[in-house]
Amino acid sequence: MRDTFAGAKRLAYGARALTEGGYQSVPKLAFPGGALIGCDAGFMNVPRIKGSHNAMLSGMFAAEAAAAALAGGREHDELADYEASWRSSAIGKDLWKVRNAKPLWSKLGTFVGIALGGLDMWCNTLGFSLLGTLKHGKPDSATLKPASECTPIAYPKPDGTLTFDRLSSVYLSNTNHEEDQPVHLRVADMNLQKTSEYDIFAGPSSRYCPAGVYEWVEEAGTPKFVINAQNCVHCKTCDIKDPNQNITWVPPEGGGGPNYPNM
Repeated sequence: MRDTFAGAKRLAYGARALTEGGYQSVPKLAFPGGALIGCDAGFMNVPRIKGSHNAMLSGMFAAEAAAAALAGGREHDELADYEASWRSSAIGKDLWKVRNAKPLWSKLGTFVGIALGGLDMWCNTLGFSLLGTLKHGKPDSATLKPASECTPIAYPKPDGTLTFDRLSSVYLSNTNHEEDQPVHLRVADMNLQKTSEYDIFAGPSSRYCPAGVYEWVEEAGTPKFVINAQNCVHCKTCDIKDPNQNITWVPPEGGGGPNYPNM
């Protein structure tokens, strides 16, 4: 029973990082030891900053797909029925209506983009769209520029009153992982991480990660990539933002992660 609960707990982290406003990256739903059972942040679309109702519905659909797979004697495969069920449900219909909101915002700016996005959403409630389905253009991993083309930003130090350092915020999240568990942040090619992520892009992982998981430290005069996996809050930013798609987030062992008792 304990193993079942731990498996269920850790799986809710899995789809947190859907690209804003669309269907781009619902992850695989089966892996050794478990299956994804729902997504809260993943289904928060831009026009409606919410997602709890869709999280519960997606969990129900995932449970139904998992139960059917187990009843059929299947294991370690993809729960393809889950994809079809949420797309044809109220979740899919809700997201379909607002699919153009973020692309319009990104391409046309805040005022024009939001205004046109609102018109498009209104049209979609009537069953049609003047714009069809717009694309985001390119994935987040392709938006980074080489450090040589950018000017470093000098951020002021946190004052402890209005602004806070990342590790203090990680502490407040009550993030916890077993000390001896395998690292759930997989780097495919550590040499590529040095020659590209560090040498070309100046190590953006140490800045885009909200929990200070990644560090580039000097060791015997050579930069070394350090992964503080115990700090991870499972936002999957690294999986999405790494310029080489060299980092892969996988579910942690034992249900580790943030625990927000006051939410």
